Amino acid sequence: MAKEEKNDEKKLIIDEDWKQQAQKEKELLAAQEKAEKKKAQREEIRRGPLPKGDFAGLLSMLVTQALFSLGVLAVEGGEKKEPDLELARYNIDILETIEEKTKGNLTEEEKKVLENMLSQVRMAYVKVAG
Repeated sequence: MAKEEKNDEKKLIIDEDWKQQAQKEKELLAAQEKAEKKKAQREEIRRGPLPKGDFAGLLSMLVTQALFSLGVLAVEGGEKKEPDLELARYNIDILETIEEKTKGNLTEEEKKVLENMLSQVRMAYVKVAG
């Protein structure tokens, strides 16, 4: 009976080709991961460190979106796009809402930055729309 039990046990057979293939896949994945890390590092170096998040940064982001939608700003090497006046107007409306909702709560410097940015983007809108 002991011999019968030994015969019933399953044997695990691992061929060497499988081991080699698994090792190659592991090396390939490691190389891909290393390449992705290098790419992320290059992008960080190219763009530089991000500035501190502050009120002027928020305004700058909205103005940039408005100017981009007006076609005043473009992606380097990208194709020229038609102005999207509706999207530009939306971003200007957001800036105006910020101006309205923050009245009396801004420093003089923040107030001037907001007024100047709004003035610039409004002038750009009028120039493109007219």
